[in-house]
Amino acid sequence: MNEVLPQLDELLFSSVEGVLVESVEVTDAVVRVGARTIVKRAACPGCGCWSGRIHGSYLRFPRDLPTAGKFVVVSLRVRRFVCAEDYCPRKTFAEQVPGLTRRFGRRTERLRSTLVSVGLALAGRAGARMTDAFKVPVSRNTLLRLVASLPDPATATPRVVGVDEYAQRKGRIYGTVLVDVETRRPIDLLPDREADTLAAWLAERPGIEIVCRDRAPFFAEGATRGAPQALQVADRWHLWHNLGEAAEKCVYQHRGCLRPMPAQPEEPQEEAEPAALSPWPTGHRFAERTRAKHATIHALLAAGHSKRSVARQLGMTLNTILRFSRATTPEEMFTGQWQSRATRLDAYKPYLDQRWQEGCTNAWKLWEEIKEQGYPRGYASVRDYVSRTLRGKPQPVGPRPPSARAVTRWILTHPDALPEGDRLQLKGALANCPELTALAEHVRSFAHMLAHLQGERLPEWIQAASASIDLPSLSRFAHHLERDLDAVIAGLSQPWNSGVVEGHVNRIKMLKRQMFGRAGFELLRKRVLLA
Repeated sequence: MNEVLPQLDELLFSSVEGVLVESVEVTDAVVRVGARTIVKRAACPGCGCWSGRIHGSYLRFPRDLPTAGKFVVVSLRVRRFVCAEDYCPRKTFAEQVPGLTRRFGRRTERLRSTLVSVGLALAGRAGARMTDAFKVPVSRNTLLRLVASLPDPATATPRVVGVDEYAQRKGRIYGTVLVDVETRRPIDLLPDREADTLAAWLAERPGIEIVCRDRAPFFAEGATRGAPQALQVADRWHLWHNLGEAAEKCVYQHRGCLRPMPAQPEEPQEEAEPAALSPWPTGHRFAERTRAKHATIHALLAAGHSKRSVARQLGMTLNTILRFSRATTPEEMFTGQWQSRATRLDAYKPYLDQRWQEGCTNAWKLWEEIKEQGYPRGYASVRDYVSRTLRGKPQPVGPRPPSARAVTRWILTHPDALPEGDRLQLKGALANCPELTALAEHVRSFAHMLAHLQGERLPEWIQAASASIDLPSLSRFAHHLERDLDAVIAGLSQPWNSGVVEGHVNRIKMLKRQMFGRAGFELLRKRVLLA
């Protein structure tokens, strides 16, 4: 045994100085390691003076990492020293073993660091399940408390910083994430996205030279006030995304050019007259119920039953039976205040009919279109009109025209990357509309600037796009670029971008989902900065 104990010292406490293993006891479920400290002196935590005068000793039982699936408990004898300084408020103090124990700690430092790593990686519930597999079960709250107790990491002032927003509660509460673009590591999280908060953070770090951001006004104002010496760079992905939104609106405004309007046939007007005689078409629940009642009543009357007998058998009043008996056809019963009543949808029905003939058969899309035109009601009335009226109308003959989004995607895609079928469809769409041809030229010119970092050509592009009267959405996009012209030119000239910041925003979303509502700002900040 005397030969084994030094080996146990090296095995169990190789990174810890001043600890001597005295015994090891192994049972079915627990491994108990007896140890004691062997240092001669200890520093007082109150005054920092060293003392070698021992007052007494006691046992501590910190838990350690498991071995071979068994719990490990260290029976550690520590001593209390007497502080020799008269002015020190502490008369006695307990020694701590660096790397093994801490004040009031019930776990060894290596077990604590392992639990902290699990908490940073998996948060509460998933981390607690993982610790069960490690044979060191702790609760989810314990893991979160360990994460929250960690100190902030020491970070140097970055040279290039990326700024973006993240949602703590989507649509209500937003924060700001700051990332060192060069090292691709998060630096800090701010509890809001106000310009004052960002300006104060930047003002404390005068070494920042470049700020990568989107074109949000609060970020632009905060960067201008907090770091006036820094170059602001607008993110290229956001510029391209905003151009795509403007291009889609332009294509939608000229959607009539995507396919010529078909000629309206004359004969279907005569065929539609019988349907006008019946305000309720086949399949309507009220119509089917009325037809069934009419057929049943007339069958009973034809079989010789009296009207009072029919009323008793069907549970109806005599007046109802009389009205049904006088009606020769069920359509004569289709009367009431809901028939041919004017609705707020009437003013939009010609537009809905036109869009149906153009090939748009999505009721939700039609509702969104007339809602932009001022329709005040909900989706249900448009859905009912489409299902009862438009579904019975013939569809236009010929291939369905491409949607505005598909044409926009073709315009935004590099011509060499377009499949042959999409390229031919785009060529046919542009041939019918000179405005869309001009739009495609503007988009490709902007793409060339963006891909080859030729930001000095941006004023010329803005002037040409602003002159496009037939493309108002593109003109508005060009005017918006003028409000943040220096940052946009820098974004189209410098190699920096906010792509790494967007990656951390997605990571924050994952961390929030892991913590199941416990992702308060402080805890979320710890996990983002330390994990």
